[in-house]
Amino acid sequence: MAHSVRSVQEFVQDSFVPMVAVLCSEEAERVTAKNKLSFCELLRPFCRLTSEGHIRDPNNQVQVVKNLRIGVNSIETDPSTASMALRPGQLRLLDEVVLTCQPQEGAPTTSIKNGEYELNLNVNTPWFEVYRRKFLQSMPSSDHEFLNHYLACLLVVSSTEAVPVEQFLKLSQEQHRIQHSGEYTNPKWFIPNTLKYYVLLHDLSQGEEQRADAVYEDMKQRYGPQGCYLLKINSRTISAGVDEQIPDPWSQYLHKNNCQQQDLVDDPVPSADDPPADEETTNASDVVDSKTEHDVMSGNLENHPLQLDASISPGNLETLMTVNTELKKSNREVDPQTGGAGSHGAWLTLSDHDHIRQFIQEFTFRGLLPHIEKNIRQLNDQLVSRKGLSRSLLTATKKWFGGGKVPEKAVAEPKSSCGLLYPPEAPELQIRKMADLCFLVQHYELAYSCYHTAKKDFLSDQAMLYAAGALEMAAVSAFLQAGAPRPYPAHYMDTAIQIYRDLCKNMVLAERCALLSAEILKSQGKYSEAATLLIKMTSEDSDLRSALLLEQAAYCFINMRNPMVRKFAFHMILAGHRFSKAGQRRHALRCYCQAMQVYKDRGWSLAEDHINFTIGRQSFTLCQPENAVTAFRQILINDSRQIAAQQGAFLREYLYVYKSLKNANEVSLPQLPLPCIQSSATRVYFGPERRLAEGEKQAATHVSLDQEYDQDVSAIWCHLEEQLVAAANRGIVPANFRPTQCCLNKHTDNLRHPLAVVEEPIIVEVTFSNPLKVSLALSKLSLLWRFGEEEASSEGLTEVTNKSEETATHEENPAQEARLRLLPHRTGHLNIVGVVYNLAGGSTEETSEGVHTSDIIVRGRQDFNIQGPRLNVTKEDKMLVRHGPDRRLDLLITPPMPLMEVFFLQFPTALLCGEIRKAYVEFSNVSAVALSGLRVASTHPEFFTFGSEATTPMTPLSPTAAENNSSYQTVATPPQQGCVTSDVLLSAEDSAHPSAVMDIPIKGGILKPGESTQLPLWLRGLDTDGVHEINFLFYYESSEKSCRISHRVLRHTVFICASRSLSVQASACRSSIPRHDSEEDEDSRGTLVFVDLENINTSEGGVREFNIVQVSSSSPQWRLHKYINPKNDIDCKLGSRERAKLCFRATQCKPQQASLDSIQKYTFADLSLGNERIVSSSTPCRDFFFRCCRTSASQQDAAASSKLSSKDKCVVSGNRASDIIDIAKKCNELDLNIIVIWKAYVVEDNKQLILEGQLHVALQTIGKEASSVINKEEAQEMVLLKFKSEPPPPVIQPPAELSHLIKTNLHHPETFTHHFAQHSLCLVPVSLTLSNCSMAHVDAIIDLRHYSSSETQEVHSSFAWVGQSQYKLQLKPQEVMCLSLQACFLQAGVYNLSTPRVFAKPTEHGAMSETSQQTAGPALIIINSS
Repeated sequence: MAHSVRSVQEFVQDSFVPMVAVLCSEEAERVTAKNKLSFCELLRPFCRLTSEGHIRDPNNQVQVVKNLRIGVNSIETDPSTASMALRPGQLRLLDEVVLTCQPQEGAPTTSIKNGEYELNLNVNTPWFEVYRRKFLQSMPSSDHEFLNHYLACLLVVSSTEAVPVEQFLKLSQEQHRIQHSGEYTNPKWFIPNTLKYYVLLHDLSQGEEQRADAVYEDMKQRYGPQGCYLLKINSRTISAGVDEQIPDPWSQYLHKNNCQQQDLVDDPVPSADDPPADEETTNASDVVDSKTEHDVMSGNLENHPLQLDASISPGNLETLMTVNTELKKSNREVDPQTGGAGSHGAWLTLSDHDHIRQFIQEFTFRGLLPHIEKNIRQLNDQLVSRKGLSRSLLTATKKWFGGGKVPEKAVAEPKSSCGLLYPPEAPELQIRKMADLCFLVQHYELAYSCYHTAKKDFLSDQAMLYAAGALEMAAVSAFLQAGAPRPYPAHYMDTAIQIYRDLCKNMVLAERCALLSAEILKSQGKYSEAATLLIKMTSEDSDLRSALLLEQAAYCFINMRNPMVRKFAFHMILAGHRFSKAGQRRHALRCYCQAMQVYKDRGWSLAEDHINFTIGRQSFTLCQPENAVTAFRQILINDSRQIAAQQGAFLREYLYVYKSLKNANEVSLPQLPLPCIQSSATRVYFGPERRLAEGEKQAATHVSLDQEYDQDVSAIWCHLEEQLVAAANRGIVPANFRPTQCCLNKHTDNLRHPLAVVEEPIIVEVTFSNPLKVSLALSKLSLLWRFGEEEASSEGLTEVTNKSEETATHEENPAQEARLRLLPHRTGHLNIVGVVYNLAGGSTEETSEGVHTSDIIVRGRQDFNIQGPRLNVTKEDKMLVRHGPDRRLDLLITPPMPLMEVFFLQFPTALLCGEIRKAYVEFSNVSAVALSGLRVASTHPEFFTFGSEATTPMTPLSPTAAENNSSYQTVATPPQQGCVTSDVLLSAEDSAHPSAVMDIPIKGGILKPGESTQLPLWLRGLDTDGVHEINFLFYYESSEKSCRISHRVLRHTVFICASRSLSVQASACRSSIPRHDSEEDEDSRGTLVFVDLENINTSEGGVREFNIVQVSSSSPQWRLHKYINPKNDIDCKLGSRERAKLCFRATQCKPQQASLDSIQKYTFADLSLGNERIVSSSTPCRDFFFRCCRTSASQQDAAASSKLSSKDKCVVSGNRASDIIDIAKKCNELDLNIIVIWKAYVVEDNKQLILEGQLHVALQTIGKEASSVINKEEAQEMVLLKFKSEPPPPVIQPPAELSHLIKTNLHHPETFTHHFAQHSLCLVPVSLTLSNCSMAHVDAIIDLRHYSSSETQEVHSSFAWVGQSQYKLQLKPQEVMCLSLQACFLQAGVYNLSTPRVFAKPTEHGAMSETSQQTAGPALIIINSS
């Protein structure tokens, strides 16, 4: 992703290095020329030091210099005026190096996945690296900074000179003349007293070594041992070691062609070459191709790169192909020796390499660094004496700026631009010079202080060019400081760029500043700021610079923490456009291809068309026709928003290219790109299409191609089918079970081969889409299939009958489905391959003449390419993109199977809650195979029942029931108030059906071919109001058990609107009548059952009133015994919002009726409130009761299991607690089901209709209310949040069952008369009856004292208990005990005697505390005064 191998610190350090000039004698140049190198070129590979150097700053602190590199250049004089802009030769050099550096085919790339984007990008951009390096090396010298001024000069003389010392003198005088005569503006020198270092060059292959040593000893006497050096080279002989392989470190430092070498002559300051470590070398062939491409294609840079010859028509691709052929030929004719470099260093050995490297080390450590250290001290002393500062500028700047004064961030309106010039001896320039020296030797802290001081001086003098330079280097110094004592001041760089660009009009310096700042910002992760900076530097004066910077800005957007992919692509497009304007066609094509990864298939149709068109044209021009075809094809198949005329032109252009490439293949039908086939949307339907309703018959909905696929609904059908299969296989689902899929699409499970049936049609729905506004006409469509190994598409074959279809895809209807049919005639393997059709272009009237496409009809094919779901199981699947198989078009044809149709008659669409309605179902076998095992499953099994002949009672229907078409079995009975009409004992298994599966009772269990049967179906409105979706799944098998398809299913979905009817709430409590007073037998125990009824119907359907006709009960242990009616009125009618309360007495079943077998039996008891009794133990009343009970029981079990799983798991010591709860629960268990049967009167079409229905209430526990209305969950009320320091300890509540161990009952007279005038105290006898309801011994405590609610003090009320105030008793299991008490009254009134408190616990649990028992109802007594 455009990352460099070098660090940013290395890049910035190598951008500013100490510059050293070289003056060589002619003889010295001749010695180095034997190696095809100049002296400067000889030294360049060894100019980086491998060891550390040291200097001392003005405070005498040692400063370490690491990884230092020096720049060595020959002196080239230039008498012209110094210019701040690059020369034309330098611009050509930059353009050439970018053109010759192209990405290699095997270049490393990286993949980026961001959301839905997956990009493949270059790891690095060597063309930008080489451009940046050449640009920084080509920087012209300036008077406002000294970084690229020469610090020293190497005087090189050969040892073969007659008098080497005189030659050294001449060279020294020449250097002095160049520097101080004033004739030359270039080169520029750092300080007047330039360091001169004398180098004696000795050729070991020719000269005398003794003479060279003698001359060197004389030099040391003259210049000192630190000022001279003897360099011995050329120790290798050509005859010896021809086969010896000596490395060539100079190849990557030398220019690759003569053009570049000629450009160097025009440059004012020769540069020091040191390419980055990651720079990629380019072979000669690439150089030739790129150079030829640049010369031939670009021509005049002012012309648009996409512009062709005036004679070439945009649609005439044949002419373009001719141009490309000639261009390719001309490329091959270019001289291949243009960029040849030859062999360098042929006379040098590895020891000579070490000598050169040692020479650089000696010169730097003994000459250059001490010279720089001395000048730093001198400048520091001068500045201290001139400005009156302290002894060291470093300490002064620390004193001034250590307080952290915030530097100014920008210059608003400077008064002048570059008019102010300082003399060379100005203190401000001396500070700048000292700062540059410190920067070059890596003393960045002192350099920053000096730059900061100079910056303030320059700004105060309005010397804006000097100020910009100081700001730039201050920011760089702050970044390079070890340990980062201060943050990088990016605003310094922004201000410097503003001054360079806007005030000084110097784009070269502004570009250098931007390149440095962008790299620093990227190293700190500030990619957004770096991108903004690079984009600001784009302008119209240089297309190449703008293209490179826009490309780097694009990489900044992709490297952000949250990659901005679309900004990356947009700026890549801009970079490609500027590359194209600059004549860099290969780079332009690369940028467009990179951006295409983002825009492809994202809905940016116009942008995608532009990119594809540009890629196509650039590829065609670069002789890449395959890529051009691919790009033009994308324009056609995408969802284009181009006008019809433009699309027609695209179509013609593509067809020409396609024809030119595909004419050779005439054997098979070609693959056509238009119209597009949405393969994943292909749907396959098995079987004939369903018939619609016939008269009053309503056909089953089943599955059709017109229905949309729903994953949740499909899961429901699958669950129902599993239940049906389990019921058919004795409760076990076979291991090879597969859900039936009648219609396959992209959402279904297509891993296995689908099974089709012989002589049943297979319908394939193919979706075509036309991305163009130009209409496409399709004709003679047919499926291309393969049966076994034979592929065919014609009609009339023996294996498959293929039906063709005529259709057309127009621009107004971009997507159109075609349903093609196959009819298999024998078993085998059928594979549907694709579609065969005729394609002809239509026309569109966009202009007055009309825009027409080709009228040629092409016969072609398109194969289905359906990709299965992505695999994500193994580690390889997760790391790679792998897709599983999709076999929806790979079919297996099986032998014949039965086929059933289902019709419904008199099926309602709206019911009241609990309403019973009778309908009919008709089953028809339309195949040639008999079917059996007919079953049905439903999502709402409590909604319907088919009944059973075996359990239907033989009682005749009453005349009233027959007249009103009642759904119930009724028996006429005389009115008997409160008596039990009938008890029926019924086994649970007689009416039990496993879960939601029900066997359909057809005669004989088999439906023969062509036969039909009709059965009654009873429906009951659901207990919850609203619209309900109810699914039926009918299951049937073939009578022949050897079929590959085990069974078939038929779906049906209905929507029923349920309206409110009645609300039934029931509760039970123990009878307060003592046992010896009860009318029942001694062993029976009575319970009161209260039934509250309310009419909650909103009269939407015209319901006037509800009439309660009967109340029945069903229970294994209990039955309703008697109806208690205080007013002796059994008529119960409820109008709108009216309520009624019914009271019944329930008793336990007799022992001979109790369930003694393993099969549980229910006792049905009917209490009729009218003149006829409805037999609740018959269909449909009994069926709906059992189905509703099982539904509610399964819901309760699921709720109980979830509740248990969410509770904390704890272990109670022993089993005592559970035993107590079990004992208490048995006291309160009831298990009594109430069935309320009602009738309602509805007026429809001026006719009164009678509706019937039944509601169920399950009483499980005494004292707990049950309801027939399912309450919707209400939102929990929000409470205020309370903060407490320490939460109170949890209060352990005793189980609720322990409060029902003992039942109490007070017996007393209702009224009592007393003469208070004679006796002030009235004593009344009261009997307290205690009944042990459990089967264990119970300890009881009876407390007669009165207490307040806080139970802290006794309360003296108007009456009191006389005698013993507390009793402690023990009751045996089910023992009844009576206590005689006396109540004392002081005055007449009405009193509540129910004040005794009873506490009890099981005797065997002595450590447990007593639990307060639930008291009976109020016991009122009236005291009269006589």
